[in-house]
Amino acid sequence: MDTQSERHIINQIKEGDSDAFKLMVERHKDASLSLAISILKDQDLAEDVLQDVFITVFQKIETFNFKSKFATWLYRIVVNTSYNQLKKIKKGVDIEEITIVPEKLITHEEMLKEENQKRFINLALLRMNADEALTLRLFYLSEMSIKEISKITGFKTSKIKVCLHRGRNNLDFQLRQLLGNELNDLL
Repeated sequence: MDTQSERHIINQIKEGDSDAFKLMVERHKDASLSLAISILKDQDLAEDVLQDVFITVFQKIETFNFKSKFATWLYRIVVNTSYNQLKKIKKGVDIEEITIVPEKLITHEEMLKEENQKRFINLALLRMNADEALTLRLFYLSEMSIKEISKITGFKTSKIKVCLHRGRNNLDFQLRQLLGNELNDLL
């Protein structure tokens, strides 16, 4: 979405236009959900967090001042809310110990399909460290710059670069764990 269009929609939201808000939610919900899942490792929990995020966005939209992209501001709220939720639940559960198993075995031909590529990449990201998965999603899937990632996450540039480097290696490792020799066929 171009800057003028984004500014117009945000101004409409500030004036109370619920249709404009619905449009903004529709445009950002998938990427926001993906970020929340990166941190929380649970789709249902991430969807709950996202509801809280969009309520917060609606309540705080007046504070958005166009000094950054709307997506940067929104994703910062997603990240903060997700980490706060993680702190609440992490007391009794070690998220790193959760093992995700593919729902069903699929044939070699089915794995070549694009939806299966996404499925296995998402499974691999769910098995990774939250900071690495989040950084990879923001950099590659949301096409954010390191500067924008820093604004969203609060991470220093050096940490982002380290997370990207380790994350790429870890993603490769996790995909190899999930797919073994069939990884080359998937890619």
